[in-house]
Amino acid sequence: MRHIILLMVLLGFVHMASAQVITIKDQTTEEPLELVTLISKSTHAYATTNGKGQADISALKDAEKIEIRTLGYKTEVKSYAQLEAENFLLFMEPSNISMDEVVISATRWNQSSSDVPSKITSISSEEIKLQNPQTAADLLGISGEVFIQKSQQGGGSPMIRGFATNRLVYTIDGVRMNTAIFRGGNLQNVISLDPFATEHAEVLFGPGSVIYGSDAIGGVMSFQTLTPQFSLDDKPYITGKAVMRYASANNEKTAHLDVNVGWKKWAFATSISSYDYDNLKQGSEGPDEFLRPYYVKRQDSMDVVVANEDPKIQRPSGYSQMNLMQKVRFKPNKNWDFQYGLHYSETSDYARYDRRQRTRNGKPRYGEWNYGPQKWMMNNLNVTHFKENSVYDQLSVRLAIQNFEESRISRNFNKPDRETRIEKVDAYSANVDFTKALGERHELYYGVEAITNDVNSTGTDLNIETGVSQPGPSRYPEATWSSYAAYVSDQFTINDQVLLQGGLRYNFIELDAEFDTQFYPFPFEKASLNNGNLTGSLGVVYRPTRDWVISSNASTAFRAPNVDDVGKVFDSEPGAVVVPNPDLEAEYAYNVDLGIAKVFDDVVKIDVTGYYTHLKNALVRRDFKLNGQDSIMYDGQLSQVQAIQNAAEAHVYGVQAGVEVKLPSGFGFSSDFNYQYGEEELDDGSTSRSRHAAPWFGVSRLTYAAQGLNMQLYMNYSGKREFEDLPESEKGKTEIYAIDDNGNPYAPGWYTLNYKASYRLSDMFTVTGGLENITDRRYRPYSSGISGPGRNFILSLRADF
Repeated sequence: MRHIILLMVLLGFVHMASAQVITIKDQTTEEPLELVTLISKSTHAYATTNGKGQADISALKDAEKIEIRTLGYKTEVKSYAQLEAENFLLFMEPSNISMDEVVISATRWNQSSSDVPSKITSISSEEIKLQNPQTAADLLGISGEVFIQKSQQGGGSPMIRGFATNRLVYTIDGVRMNTAIFRGGNLQNVISLDPFATEHAEVLFGPGSVIYGSDAIGGVMSFQTLTPQFSLDDKPYITGKAVMRYASANNEKTAHLDVNVGWKKWAFATSISSYDYDNLKQGSEGPDEFLRPYYVKRQDSMDVVVANEDPKIQRPSGYSQMNLMQKVRFKPNKNWDFQYGLHYSETSDYARYDRRQRTRNGKPRYGEWNYGPQKWMMNNLNVTHFKENSVYDQLSVRLAIQNFEESRISRNFNKPDRETRIEKVDAYSANVDFTKALGERHELYYGVEAITNDVNSTGTDLNIETGVSQPGPSRYPEATWSSYAAYVSDQFTINDQVLLQGGLRYNFIELDAEFDTQFYPFPFEKASLNNGNLTGSLGVVYRPTRDWVISSNASTAFRAPNVDDVGKVFDSEPGAVVVPNPDLEAEYAYNVDLGIAKVFDDVVKIDVTGYYTHLKNALVRRDFKLNGQDSIMYDGQLSQVQAIQNAAEAHVYGVQAGVEVKLPSGFGFSSDFNYQYGEEELDDGSTSRSRHAAPWFGVSRLTYAAQGLNMQLYMNYSGKREFEDLPESEKGKTEIYAIDDNGNPYAPGWYTLNYKASYRLSDMFTVTGGLENITDRRYRPYSSGISGPGRNFILSLRADF
């Protein structure tokens, strides 16, 4: 470590080129614009504006073509000489209509979305500020193109193009968050991220295995957290924000503070957030089955059923959370950029609300069913080198250590035995990514990756009456999961109208597990898997005119079995238990999509994307035998033995459509609509709807922006899913669905009408408020175990300094 510090100090004495600073402002309000990206493809350099709308563009000197972009504004193309002639002051024109924007999720490098054959959606910091999402899952839902399922208030499981959980990839500052225990059931890991510390977020739709490896079948969600900003003169650059927020539906009390302190070569960013949520209140108008007429309470050493004074309050569902982030950035000269980040997140215990609704013999099944504190810590170092040589123009090295801890705590109704299962994962990753221009038409992206996950799982059984504790069965075996990969992607510009992009990745994955057989009579004690996987993609972007973009992409993706697939033991539903299966192979996806976007007179934009994905060798839960037996005693009940198996095929197809209209006097209208249809093969060869293919859903917005005021009236909506169209695995979950006239569960359609507004009181203070679910609908998103909030008043005060 001393050698590294000495090297950084020595590099600090390297002479830094005199800075040339540009200032970029809003043409209407003359307010500075943050996160505007300036890119020169010819010099392979870029810069991004800070909170004062300023950026050092020395690296762009002599560039003949600089593309200047930010979400919500018209793209500008200028030469360095033109910017110099304008005294390095640029005013950008607001516009809801944009054919391209700067994205990083497709290749890990800054590039224009118009150069990417895949569909990518961005969520800007301004949209996050207006919408005030309570969690990172809600942040993704802002897009109107990601469906969010929740089993409890402390959760949020994205569904993208008919896939979810371990068939999607999360990245934070370019680091993969997926671990070896990501499961096929719903996940709440995304809530570990802090919306206040998120600079922007992107969703890449469709397979992304060439760049991201295993699990990137349905899409990739990329989060970029706050980047420390340097001073561009001799004075320290100090900025930050403080936020206080209240929401009525769950009595939310949230506080946040972040501070940036920067000099010319060193910069520091600190962020801290505290969230506190009470039990969530649902709406007044809707299915009675969603009401909560009772809850279980422990009184006088007994579990008793207590009448809920207000059945609209979903009790228990409250929890709290804290997030911390510290970043350090060092840039000794224009060629090197060092960034270190520390992230920490921890929740309180919180109830799994859907399990709390289950009954057995007319009584509540559980006296307790909680998730213990969900903890996540990440240390990551990102080193970027900008230097044209024979190997690369830009080099990025990402090293990360992540520590995850989660637990499950359950106890049957009026039974003394409390079962606690704790899982810990230590994840180590190293990525080395390169970009190299081969002449004027070829841009090459390539790199290598190494990942290792160490899984530690323990079980404890406690008798709450006697206080006697003893070891219990663990959820997972002791295991190590590792992935090693190399990839290459080539972007070839045929002419001004046609661009091709293709890539290949080879991934080798190995898994070693040791099973504890003292609790269950497994016929094996060890399991080893080795999977080699080759994936590829080929896409084309065709721009016949400035106002047209037609793109198509064909790609493959894979998901290698992880520790959850191979070694999990848990009750999947009443009367069924999932047991380990060491004989698994990777599943593969084959995808094709076609997108068309058209802008009419800089006033209307329409874009439509159709896609089809075929999943082979799918890992699904099927009936199984353990030591020749199809049933075993589990949790005091004779249960059908099941296991994850390569036993099915599935396919999903759908359409994503959007329209944007720029109306007079600062008004605008936009709408996003998503339809997907998925089927999977069942045990008997018949087919069933895919569980993670949500009903059609979308959002429509009427917006207004002028002179510090930003308003939005919008409607979120989702279609109905009849009993006959429910996946077979969902038809037995009567506790989370409404009941139709025939006594069968179904998912009702729903909508919410919402209003948000933000007003800049002064250069320092901004007030944001809103009224969600104005009509107080009682609704429950498809496959969710908890209802959405009823009429919800939100008030937030923000101070920028």
